[in-house]
Amino acid sequence: MSTLTAQPINTSRLDLLPLHVEHAEEMASVLSDPALHTFIGGTPDAPQALRSRYQRMTAGSPDPAVSWLNWVIRLRDESCLTGTVQATVSPSGHGPIAEIAWIVGTLWQGRGIATEAARGLVAWLGQQPVHTVIAHIHPEHRASAAVATAAGLTPTDEWHEGEIRWHRSIRR
Repeated sequence: MSTLTAQPINTSRLDLLPLHVEHAEEMASVLSDPALHTFIGGTPDAPQALRSRYQRMTAGSPDPAVSWLNWVIRLRDESCLTGTVQATVSPSGHGPIAEIAWIVGTLWQGRGIATEAARGLVAWLGQQPVHTVIAHIHPEHRASAAVATAAGLTPTDEWHEGEIRWHRSIRR
């Protein structure tokens, strides 16, 4: 499998822009609410810590067979960043598999942004050599379960670190 690179993705209201270190300051503000960490753990990063994390992320995976793909979500009409989506694409016995995740800042939740971004990401992955899309979602995180459902994923009976594995096969 060749390494994939994040490309801009446009949806009706959003621009998913490949992550750059320069996004860290605005994203630190977007992700500053401790409530965002209820299901994922941790605490909000200060701008410099987020900048360091983004430097590591944009450098790419140390494994050449794995692609780290990260985007910021820009709400076009308001010209502001609202969250992130990501996909880690890895080889598997059945073809490349993409593990996806999303997070939207508290101020922008409840507006369908995560759903639209996840759908856009899954549609983009469907144009890549990806066979399967998965996500891991805390069993009590109903909003993320709704996003996964809207993006065409279904829950499985598999668990990973206290989260339910969701799955979607991409048909060609």
